[in-house]
Amino acid sequence: MTPLPSGWTAEEDRLGFFGPDSVSWRVQSDPSFSVGGLRALLLQALHPVAMDGVARFSGGFREDPWSRLIRTATYVDTLTFGTRTEAVRAVARVRGIHARLGGTEATTGRNYRVDDSDLLLWVHCCEVESLLTVARRSGVPLSAGDADRYVTEQVTAAELIGVRAADVPASVAGLEEYFHAMRPTLAVTPAAREAYRLIVLPPMPTWVRFLTPAQPAWGGLAALAVALLPSWARRMYSLPGLALTDTAATATLKGFRQAMLRLPQRARRSPIVWGAFERVTADPAA
Repeated sequence: MTPLPSGWTAEEDRLGFFGPDSVSWRVQSDPSFSVGGLRALLLQALHPVAMDGVARFSGGFREDPWSRLIRTATYVDTLTFGTRTEAVRAVARVRGIHARLGGTEATTGRNYRVDDSDLLLWVHCCEVESLLTVARRSGVPLSAGDADRYVTEQVTAAELIGVRAADVPASVAGLEEYFHAMRPTLAVTPAAREAYRLIVLPPMPTWVRFLTPAQPAWGGLAALAVALLPSWARRMYSLPGLALTDTAATATLKGFRQAMLRLPQRARRSPIVWGAFERVTADPAA
């Protein structure tokens, strides 16, 4: 098969960087993804410098957190389920923005660039650990080998955004070691507390808040994401009353997933995800 200008064959491009046989597709097409994504954002906020970058440069995050949430989910979906060409274009847009941004974080005094490798690695590891943990606790059938394979597959995502593969944890044990090493550097800064508030209680138009079930529905989803954080992260936030016990959180998560699985397929995840399944099952010669 003739390679494309990128060096990939048309078939490789069509399947994307992961493909339908990957654990990445299994984890990230599951309804548990939405809870895992919120958990990842809450975990990411505990890194003072990474959080400073979000607060400083995510335009309008305080006034309109929904737009950032949608952009983040769209990027992750495109990277995982898009063609290789689509994924690379999405990464190039993000890297182009990152390359222009930097600042000084007040509590640490660190001068940084948004594309500093250690900051990109933190965001990556929070996402991978959160999506995997939530998927497993929700009841997605994943063996220990599957879990390691997911972490290994996701090294590609970190490389694409600009992290050296050698620096990226490639197993569940490697992820655990990474977070153990990072914990002394984490803190709940004012920016982290504000991010927590915006994620748990985001602003909504008055009519949405009072005339639709959106606020209680979102509040339940966000409280579940909080309850699923590692115990050390919940202690850092020290916000009582929002976290269930671990047993209750797992049971609630499983109930949420089962309820979502009863919905029509296209109501569970984004058009990017289901478009990918249609693309890979279509006859490329048709």
